[in-house]
Amino acid sequence: MSDNRAMNILRELHAAEEELVGKAVALTDGKAGTIVHVFLDDAHGLRISISGHDGKWPISTVKHIQS
Repeated sequence: MSDNRAMNILRELHAAEEELVGKAVALTDGKAGTIVHVFLDDAHGLRISISGHDGKWPISTVKHIQS
């Protein structure tokens, strides 16, 4: 992977963190809370952790996000 590609990935991760952290979400399994951290998982892509719940969930499990 080129250094340029790696920097683009890190830039997009940082942008996702700025956009998502602090937003209230509801997940498809009924869990709800505020996004406290965004992770990049090489097997699953973008994942989030939410306040009040242990674990990390794929961003694809978000049913609703505070606008």
